[in-house]
Amino acid sequence: MEEPQTQLVERLRELARNLWWTWQPEVIDLFRSLDPGLWSTTRHNPIEFLQQIKPQELQLKAEEMALDSRVDYAFRRLKDYLANRKSWGAIYAASLRSSPVAYFSAEFGLHESLPIYSGGLGVLAGDHLKSASDLGIPLVAIGLLYSEGYFRQALDMDGWQKESYPHNNTDLLPIQPALDPNGKPIQIAIPSRNGTLHARLWTVDVGRTKLFLLDSRVPENSEWDQSLTARLYGGDARVRIRQELLLGVGGVMALRALGIRPSVIHLNEGHSAFALLEEIHGEMDHQGQSFWDAAREVSARTVFTTHTPVAAGHDRFWAELVEENLGIIREHLGLSYDDFLGLGRVHPHDQGEPFCMTVLALKLSRRANGVSAIHGEVSRQMWHPLYQNKRLEEVPIGHITNGVHAGSWIAPQMQRMYDLHLPGDWRERIRHPEVWTSIDTISDNEFWETHQILKAGMISYARKRLVSQAKARDESDTVLEKLGKRLDLDVLTLGFARRFATYKRAGLILAEADRLIEMVASTGKRIQLVFAGKAHPEDKFGKELIQSIVKKTRQTDFEDWVVFLEDYDMNVARHLVQGVDVWLNNPRRPQEASGTSGEKALLNGVLNFSVLDGWWAEAYNGINGFAIGHGQTHVDVQIQDRRDHEDLIRTLILEIIPLYYDRDADGLPRQWIARQKAALRSLGWRFNADRMVMDYAERCYLPAAMGISCHIPV
Repeated sequence: MEEPQTQLVERLRELARNLWWTWQPEVIDLFRSLDPGLWSTTRHNPIEFLQQIKPQELQLKAEEMALDSRVDYAFRRLKDYLANRKSWGAIYAASLRSSPVAYFSAEFGLHESLPIYSGGLGVLAGDHLKSASDLGIPLVAIGLLYSEGYFRQALDMDGWQKESYPHNNTDLLPIQPALDPNGKPIQIAIPSRNGTLHARLWTVDVGRTKLFLLDSRVPENSEWDQSLTARLYGGDARVRIRQELLLGVGGVMALRALGIRPSVIHLNEGHSAFALLEEIHGEMDHQGQSFWDAAREVSARTVFTTHTPVAAGHDRFWAELVEENLGIIREHLGLSYDDFLGLGRVHPHDQGEPFCMTVLALKLSRRANGVSAIHGEVSRQMWHPLYQNKRLEEVPIGHITNGVHAGSWIAPQMQRMYDLHLPGDWRERIRHPEVWTSIDTISDNEFWETHQILKAGMISYARKRLVSQAKARDESDTVLEKLGKRLDLDVLTLGFARRFATYKRAGLILAEADRLIEMVASTGKRIQLVFAGKAHPEDKFGKELIQSIVKKTRQTDFEDWVVFLEDYDMNVARHLVQGVDVWLNNPRRPQEASGTSGEKALLNGVLNFSVLDGWWAEAYNGINGFAIGHGQTHVDVQIQDRRDHEDLIRTLILEIIPLYYDRDADGLPRQWIARQKAALRSLGWRFNADRMVMDYAERCYLPAAMGISCHIPV
């Protein structure tokens, strides 16, 4: 019989190895309670956390806090979850069990302890996997294991972004070597004109879903190829094309080695489009078909999701680079140099046009979609030249609007409140409108108190982070003392956190900062702004925008109401979307594909204040948040920016501030709370990842697996 001490430690380790724990508040609290300080310093990584506690010490702490029963309960819940055969997918998507969906993405944002993501695309992919797991939809995923991930951000004394790339120790990550059906570690090899590219394969358990990660750090590779999987979105075009060769072609090879024959290929953005070439190659070998016959079969079971509404955001490579890396594959496919390059060109015979990954994906997939209704329209306009024989409205790119994984983003305090007032099975039925009608049974007192608790937690977190960051810059004790008192629980707090790309206009609210100060002062009330976000290392303008905001936080007129939190990641995002009063989003319309951070805020009762772009254009109804502008654009972006700025300030001064500070005799902002509840009632059921993944399953995966046409709304 297993010793109790050994059993407790092993069960904790098994819980740590499956990322199911990342959306289980009770399990997170279980780890934290063992050593709150260590849990924080290990960045909430239970693998590293458990390695730093000796088994005897762990057992002693468990006995002192009577944690044995909690560990046993969590372990049983995980086992029951994995064994569940009554899920939605088990009933409605059982046909995918023997041949699952294969979901390809260049990044996956599952938790801050597995830093292989940069932002929205990766977090969306992570949420997709989690909901596929909850729904029981047979799906495997393929990505890359970045040894240095995306960069860590620090700001110098002048507010300039500095990047660092800490090494990710595989012994401290929730990964294990992937084994073939014979129990041997899997390693794949991709031929190319500049040398064979080798990679080993790792497995990550995400609930019931498997994520496989390719890693080029093997001795068979040259030193240069070993560095391919070092950094996410790092390096030049030569690095990028070879990473995408590994992700796409290598990913399909890895699935074959695993004995997995997918019925559906889902490409999350164009980075993995080379996967289709290897799938076609496999069909040619298996059935003796020509390239074009095999391509028709593969395209019939391929789903392509585009996320990029800006032309410059789509990967393009010059012909020589394509031939250097894919020339051998081209020969295996039996295609001429010109025919192969034509697959990635809007105008196949234009030798001056580079090879575009999105064009390749669109040409070789029958089902394509944007990630919101507006984004679908933008994508049809952008790629209309590919379909010159069709009217704009006939371009075969529809939309499935993004959603977010509720369990990962709703604060535990909100979940407990929902447990008391929503139907008992609200987590499983979150996508049903009737579930959210019960939101009105929550008293205003309870609702507001829960929000204030979350806000207080966010402020405490922000203060500690501000002080820690200032210490790293050797700021004075006077500065540290001030930072430790920043932000006020009773002041209207707006949050803005995302990638600092120029079109997202992070500084729009501060465009005329002195005037803003005067206008806010005229109301007799106060506001405070919390910013966070990273600029791409090569984005000089994004860095300058961060610097301009940071410099304002150090000016006397602004220091009490503007703060910037460094090193934006999923943990920072979690605190902000759960704790601010208003979520600010002001991209230059129509360049925001979706904007899922606002959906995370929504599910926590935070009101959105946004341009009518992406998901908010579908969500806003006049009483469930606030809008910037009326959904109009202008050909002159300076005029558009000026109009949006004026409308932002006007709405803030005339609507948001008065509504927030309008309190009754009990000190409650009744109309504000009514708007919060209206947002949850009207939007909670729509903008979650369960609904999104079910849309993919019903409209794309099942029809594609059966070889029949499907309809993605345009």
